[in-house]
Formats: sequence, C-alpha cells, structure tokens
Amino acid sequence: MKRLEGPRKTVALLVGVVLVMGSLSFAAVPMYNWFCRTTGFGGTTQTAAKPSDKILDRTITVRFDGSLERGMPWQFKPVQTKMDLRIGETGLAFYEAYNPTDHPIAGTASYNVAPYNAGAYFIKIACFCFTQQVLQPGERVQMPVTFYIDPAIAEDREAKYTDHITLSYTFHETELPAEEASAAPLPANDNDRVN
Repeated sequence: MKRLEGPRKTVALLVGVVLVMGSLSFAAVPMYNWFCRTTGFGGTTQTAAKPSDKILDRTITVRFDGSLERGMPWQFKPVQTKMDLRIGETGLAFYEAYNPTDHPIAGTASYNVAPYNAGAYFIKIACFCFTQQVLQPGERVQMPVTFYIDPAIAEDREAKYTDHITLSYTFHETELPAEEASAAPLPANDNDRVN
C-alpha cells in the first residue's frame, strides 16, 4: 500500500481533524447537560420520585426568584419570596404566571440554584418547569414546585455551611403546541382593521 505524501497527507489530516472536532461539538451539549445534572454544576438541580426519608434538625432558608426572558409578555413571580425548611423536609412553593395578551402563549422555565455548590442537593419531586406551560388570554395560574434539600448537604466539605439557597426561574416563550396554534385566532394587523 502506497503512503500518502505531501499535500495529500496534509489534506487527509485536516479532514480528520474537522471530522473529530465536528463530532465533539455535536456531543458537547448533551455531555454538558449530563455533567450538570450529575454534579449540580452551575446550580443545576436534581430530581427524585419521592420525598427524603431523613430529616435533620438544621434549617435552611429557601428564597424564590422569578424573571422573564426579554420579549416574553407574561407576568411571572413567586407567590412567597422565602421559606424556612429543615434539611430533608418536603417544601411546596408556588409561582404565579399571568398572560395579559389577547392570544395564547406557551412558555418553558429554565432554572438554577445559588449558591452553585448547593445545586446538587436541591431535589425537585415535581415542578411546573418539567413541562411546557400554555396560558390562554387573560389566564392567571399558580404553578407548584415540590422539593427538599438532600441531607447529604451536611456532609459536603463546602456546601455544609450553606444557610440559604435561592431558587430562580426564567420563563422563555416557546412555540405553541400544534393543537393550540390551530385553535388560536390570528393577531389582527393594521391592514385588517375596518374604520
């Protein structure tokens, strides 16, 4: 078999590098998401199917924050701004969303926890952020999040000193589901108005 020489070898190497880099960039997002979910990196929370089976005497203050992506026309806020919970105790908090427009709007919430080192210990059992939310014109809803702080936080070298955690949500407008979009009236524009 003849060896590649000169320009052919260089081209083959460059094509190989491009293929490897393309493959790595394609896998980067799923790998980063997996890493954040596994470690709590960047304040990423964890999920569980049931409450904690252990409750400690120590309490942590959980603060709640809500915001909207630029251009998202909803109003969105926590119903209560904070609560004190024993570590391992199940908490139930509500956020309120309101659609002041004349058409349905779909939204999805992104979230994080601060300080970041507490993210791995903030466990959600149920949350409105797990699914897309659709609000009809003028609709106001209260959306629950059920959670607890994992007792393992008391053993973490750095996180064990945490005495307050902030849970933040940001709602982003998303495309309406097909059945909602087909039923929604089209927004009026100036050309359709009759004087």
